[in-house]
Amino acid sequence: MAELSPSALRVLLVVAEHGSFTAAAASLGYSQSAVSRQVAALERATGQLLFERHRDGVRLTATGSRLLPRARLIVDELEAALADTRTGASGRVRLGGFPITSASLIPDLLAGLRADHPDLLVTYREATTPALTRAIRAGTLDLAVVAQIPPYRPLDSESPALDVSTLAERDLVVAVGRDHPLARRRAVEVEELAGLVWVGTPSEGGDSLMGVWPGLAERADIRYVVRDWLGKLRFVEAGLAVTTIAPSLTPRLPDGIRTVSVRGEPRETRRLALVRLPGTPSPEVATVAEAFQRHA
Repeated sequence: MAELSPSALRVLLVVAEHGSFTAAAASLGYSQSAVSRQVAALERATGQLLFERHRDGVRLTATGSRLLPRARLIVDELEAALADTRTGASGRVRLGGFPITSASLIPDLLAGLRADHPDLLVTYREATTPALTRAIRAGTLDLAVVAQIPPYRPLDSESPALDVSTLAERDLVVAVGRDHPLARRRAVEVEELAGLVWVGTPSEGGDSLMGVWPGLAERADIRYVVRDWLGKLRFVEAGLAVTTIAPSLTPRLPDGIRTVSVRGEPRETRRLALVRLPGTPSPEVATVAEAFQRHA
């Protein structure tokens, strides 16, 4: 059973998370051939295929799905033991989120946790909602903060369903430059957004743009497309365009940007949710989840 090494089991988790040998190799800093060899070694040890190979990636077989939780337990125990040795921490929670939470919710929450629970080690990484969902399923994250757009659907089709708890549900606001004609207004009607120039961000699927109010009477003038949030806000601050943002970002905006609420239909609503595997969480995960409920 020498093939069932901790490194091979970790490769299993990361491939399951990313759904691709290539993406897993990039995440781990390995070559693709090294990832393939580790998976092949596990498949020889089990005598079964662990992944179905498809043109667009890989998916766990029934055997792979049965092995995954056991691999997760082994890798978690080893990583927790190493973390305890390095830091003296009594527990560890692996947390994931998306760019807006990195700029707003997460830093303050982690600072509070460090003050209240100095022995709790929390790591954090940023990703898209599909990637965060896969990481929760694979067990490489314990908790993830995701944003959901109405109509709210399950995050994935796998069973059992993930545990999803709502943290907040809020309408987006429009960010404008301080010299923009709308900058002195606290709220506007949806109709007043017609004719504005917008800066958008590619969506996770790449088939639509975020940052543009939906359902305007005329086609929106999306003159700029910027992937990075900081770059996007610079376009707004320079007075070149407007965009939608989450209200939680308002206290962290540059001085040259103002926000305006929007009245009327259609609304642009986002639900902030905390996601984990079903079942009773560990005390450490429960502590972080409770901190989110208080902070949000």
